[in-house]
Amino acid sequence: MKVLRNYLYNVGYQILVLILPLITAPYASRVLKASGIGINAYTNSWIQYFILFGSIGIALYGNREIAYLRDDPQAVSRAFWEIQILKTITITLACIAYALFLQVYTRNHTYMVLQAINLIAVAFDITWFYNGLEDFKHTALRNTFVRILSVILIFTLVKTPDDLGLYIVILGGTTLLGNLALWPRLRKMLVKVKVSELHPLKHLHPTLILFAPQIATQVYLVLNKTMLGAMVNTDAAGYYNFSDNLIKMVLALATSMSAVLMPRVSNEFSKGRNENVNNFLYIAFDFVSFLGIAMWLGIAGIALHFGPYFYGPEYEPVGPAMLIESVIIVLIGWSNTTGLQYLMPVDRLKEFTTSVVLGAVVNIILNVPLIYLWGLNGAMIATVLSEAVVTGYQLWVIRKDVELKKMFINVPKYLIAGVTMFIPVYWINTHVHTSILTIFADVLLGIVIYGLMILLLRPTIIKNVKELIRR
Repeated sequence: MKVLRNYLYNVGYQILVLILPLITAPYASRVLKASGIGINAYTNSWIQYFILFGSIGIALYGNREIAYLRDDPQAVSRAFWEIQILKTITITLACIAYALFLQVYTRNHTYMVLQAINLIAVAFDITWFYNGLEDFKHTALRNTFVRILSVILIFTLVKTPDDLGLYIVILGGTTLLGNLALWPRLRKMLVKVKVSELHPLKHLHPTLILFAPQIATQVYLVLNKTMLGAMVNTDAAGYYNFSDNLIKMVLALATSMSAVLMPRVSNEFSKGRNENVNNFLYIAFDFVSFLGIAMWLGIAGIALHFGPYFYGPEYEPVGPAMLIESVIIVLIGWSNTTGLQYLMPVDRLKEFTTSVVLGAVVNIILNVPLIYLWGLNGAMIATVLSEAVVTGYQLWVIRKDVELKKMFINVPKYLIAGVTMFIPVYWINTHVHTSILTIFADVLLGIVIYGLMILLLRPTIIKNVKELIRR
């Protein structure tokens, strides 16, 4: 039952993190215009590189390390302070590097300076600690208040295109406030440790090992926007950002299961319970396939008209971009399950790193010609192909350790149900005038059709969910 409860907390928060900006997006897109949204996306893509180098691999490593040690309060407390001290050092170095960078890069200088709030916020992010202890409740609840505050501030303070700087401050400032909100409870969770017992640098090497996959992962999140801004224009970077936000909002439903199960699987592996590790993989992979395929074909069905309807007529390119990108809901869902829930917890970091590095290389190689030929849609195609490489490689390296047939046994049934749903949903979206009522009806119709097909085809998802509830 704890696994399901943690999943609901985590998926609720992850959706909130993505959905609240989307609530403000129709308003912000009309107030700040495509140029303002594009500048925010472009300047934010630059700060993300410094956040990446400042964070190194601490988020993944810290999560796993706390999960390994969580039965020993003294060891957990010592590990927390060691890892956090190391993170403070690396973020400080990143801040210095960013300050030097701003001395030579002067484009959109004011907005680049304001984006630095996001870098400072990362220094206080201890979500990895709570996740390692499987405490998703407090992370979700405390940040919910702060995220809602950001919505209120945007609607009340951002009024004209000249308020772009204020918009950036609100987004970064509320993130900082949310991270700070997690600190007070540490007094109840940690025990006293002697300063002389702390050796933060011993964690440097293992975090650097995880740095490569972190870099590669950021390629999908940042490089496309940076390259679109440089090769096309900042408007294209904004279109990419809006499409990606909508897709990632839906994706959170699938990937939250891997985030919840990673510390549980790490703990099972540390105790030598390898059979449980594999069973968790089979159940989670089936769950992700069930949700991911439905969400992929559902989003693809409404994408063309939903994007421009949601953001405004000038954002028409968002629709085709969403249609292309929607398949990554399945691909990332699968790779999160095999990578973060299996390869990472069982300490097969080499294979995990190789998979995401391969994906990054493919992304970089394909981005240049595809963006040159097709602009925004070319970047989306490169993203999809890159994610396919990551997923394919991970499945190949675990083929001898798990039963791939068992993992994919229900996928054909989910595809049949998904395609049956997609056809009428897509027809309605392209032939009926788009309004809030038609979108709602389209979504409801898709859910009903997919649900009925699942009941007719009878995959094992219901039995697997019951198994998760017992855990």
